Amino acid sequence: MPNETPLVNVQIDGLWHQFPKGTRVIEACAQVRAYIPHYCYHPKLSSPGNCRMCLIEMGMPRMGPDRKPELGADAKPIINWMPRPQISCAQDVTEGMGIRTNSPLAEECRRGVMEFLLINHPLDCPICDQAGECLLQEFSVEYGRADSRFLEHKVKKPKRVEIGPRITLDDERCILCSRCIRFCQEIAKDDVLGFADRGSHTILTTHPGKRLENNYSLNTVDICPVGALTSSHFRFEMRVWFLKETKSVCTSCATGCNMIIGSREDIIYRQTPRENAAVNSVWMCDYGRLNFEYLTSTDRLLEPAIFAGNKLQPADWKKAIEYAALQLKHFNGWDMAIVASARMTNEELWLTSQLARQLNVSLIDVVPHHDAGDDILLSQDRNPNINGAKIVLGLAAEPGARLKQIAESVAGGRIKALIVLGEDPTQFGITVDQLKQLPSFIMMGILHNAATPHTTALFPSAAYAEKRGSIINGRGRLQRLNRAVRPPGEARDDWEILRDLSQAITGSNGIYTIEDVFKQMADSVPQLNGLSLSKIGDLGLKLIATPQGTTTPVPPGEPVDEKVFEREMARAPK
Repeated sequence: MPNETPLVNVQIDGLWHQFPKGTRVIEACAQVRAYIPHYCYHPKLSSPGNCRMCLIEMGMPRMGPDRKPELGADAKPIINWMPRPQISCAQDVTEGMGIRTNSPLAEECRRGVMEFLLINHPLDCPICDQAGECLLQEFSVEYGRADSRFLEHKVKKPKRVEIGPRITLDDERCILCSRCIRFCQEIAKDDVLGFADRGSHTILTTHPGKRLENNYSLNTVDICPVGALTSSHFRFEMRVWFLKETKSVCTSCATGCNMIIGSREDIIYRQTPRENAAVNSVWMCDYGRLNFEYLTSTDRLLEPAIFAGNKLQPADWKKAIEYAALQLKHFNGWDMAIVASARMTNEELWLTSQLARQLNVSLIDVVPHHDAGDDILLSQDRNPNINGAKIVLGLAAEPGARLKQIAESVAGGRIKALIVLGEDPTQFGITVDQLKQLPSFIMMGILHNAATPHTTALFPSAAYAEKRGSIINGRGRLQRLNRAVRPPGEARDDWEILRDLSQAITGSNGIYTIEDVFKQMADSVPQLNGLSLSKIGDLGLKLIATPQGTTTPVPPGEPVDEKVFEREMARAPK
């Protein structure tokens, strides 16, 4: 192909390899499992080359009189090695280049850099939030000295400084790698951090009169190789080695950032980004990563309830399902309406469509949710599965187009049975007094709201981190949710509630797992034919093309291809 990047031959630790021209040396070495320790380098940021931890031996081919490389007995170029070590993070591979990553000189340089970095570093490891995932700890084991030759007093710097509403800074731990500064300049476009003073007294600080409070500030905690920047929310909450990590997807907006949920004993402590070049690169907004507190809210629905004795009373699941089914059997399809949610998974939406078909309900819609977005990751569309709702429910009009008709039909008395799934009907024009007059008002949700006290049957359901399923993000990518914690109280998976309600109405049976639901849905929805939950994979699948101008933002500088090279997350064993 004419536009294909040419390959260059490079010798790494005695073996020859080929890499595309323009590949950085540190990345080329990582591709062949020759891991080079580093601090200031980050694959998504520029390379300042200021930590010097990635020093290697480097050589160039010996050139003959004809200005062509001289070849040895093995027909490979003879390499002239440079007398001084070179940094690998800011160099690109060239034809005939030689690299030694584990030579005595390279090893000695790393030991020297580690000794300098640890001279003024405080002994905070027992109380540091970064313990367990700290690069300074990891590299000190391999390159650090068992004793210290430093006899002077350590330099004291500011500690526990709140530089923003979500970030706490400890300057004594900072190794001046400048990752956070470059992130704010290059990705967040909020140039608020910088270095002040000189020499051993240099500190990281915010510019006068400014704070680190942009919506991507917590990414600086992720990329900080030490414990200088910590999350004020997660600080001292839990040791990272106690956390169970679950791969999932953020449901706070239509972008669908890939993330890792850190939990212990059914409590979520933090959510951090998971690399996916096709969705969110390695970043995640603060709004999404902190939007999990409502899972433990005192407003959580914990047990099913039915209207009996002129009030809403707790009931067991079997009684509540049978009560709701009996109510719905009294009405015809034109007497009923269903309001679903684009926060539901595809499987839940498909069961909703089957319930509507069984009840002969034609008046069905989802509620649109919009708020301010940005040009990085946060989408204006706060529904994570609006594309799934369009496809699975087969909506003929734009989401929300029929909500006014539903509200007017409830107000006029035409609608006698209203089913609301994961939404608050008082937010789209139905008043509390109108809800009280409904003969049948069935709700399924996570939290109490203005409408829940007036239901005839109330079902507590699971939140995004408490269930499995699939969603389609704003760019048409099919992605998978995984369960990280169990639902509280007697709350159940939404698909189980919908299945039981459908079975109580029709007497049918045969769906026992979420995989069964997906299989039946895939057989009925053309876009999902041949797929299964397992085939979606951790990074998802491109499912549908979205019109120009309706997609969510793409992180700056992201490659087009979706093959993710784990350069920063994986630690190659020595």
